Amino acid sequence: MFGIGIPELIILALAFGILFFGSHKVTEFAKSLGRFTGEFKKGKQEVERELKAGEEEAKEDK
Repeated sequence: MFGIGIPELIILALAFGILFFGSHKVTEFAKSLGRFTGEFKKGKQEVERELKAGEEEAKEDK
């Protein structure tokens, strides 16, 4: 896309965010995004554990 990579797009988005919303709102958004990412990882790990437990249970039943 015009030779622009992901890091450049992130920097541009942050710059526009600061201009339009102010630095306080951007930092709040970044914190909430970090929390969301952490919760998503926890949920993913929980699902993986349940799947592994189900596979082990299925192997024991055979």
